[in-house]
Amino acid sequence: MGLNPDKGFAKERSTGRVLRPLDWCLRMKRRVFLLLGPALALAACSPVADAVVPTVGTDGRPLPRVYQITPADQNVIPFRLLDSVNTLRAAKSLTPLAFDVRLNAAAATHSRDMSVQNRPWHFGSDGSSPLVRVQRSGYTGGLVGELISETYETELETLSTWMGQADTRGIIMDPSARNLGFAWFQEPGGKIWWTLVTGA
Repeated sequence: MGLNPDKGFAKERSTGRVLRPLDWCLRMKRRVFLLLGPALALAACSPVADAVVPTVGTDGRPLPRVYQITPADQNVIPFRLLDSVNTLRAAKSLTPLAFDVRLNAAAATHSRDMSVQNRPWHFGSDGSSPLVRVQRSGYTGGLVGELISETYETELETLSTWMGQADTRGIIMDPSARNLGFAWFQEPGGKIWWTLVTGA
């Protein structure tokens, strides 16, 4: 097919027939489609490397992500939680809490034990209650309460969940509380067992 410069029409080489611009355009589109069609079909079948993964579920809430705690995070997490708890308490003019190593030990023991039992509850595999665990740790003050969580969420998301319910919020915001124990155990798959203990 060649272009006839005198008339602006294409001329078929094999027949010498002059094609109108519309005929010529349709033939070119057909050829382009026949050449590019298979390439486009193959491209549509290949996986997209930079596919956008949805971050929000059908209910509008964020999809869970694995919160992998690194060795560097281990020194930051407790103080980030303590600062957040004390900020919440300060908003209600309550005394700030301080970490107590014995309550931290009781919380750590229970976090690991819940993982072993694969069950989020307040009783240890030996039948111990939160009060017994706190006494075993050597803490001489009174137990205010214990909060637990089995989750893939961060410590601040877990704190937010605890603050969203009156009974668990009451343990964090109890005016008699003076000390705090906080620990976690993370399984290889990413599940975290959080334990927070408050004492007077």
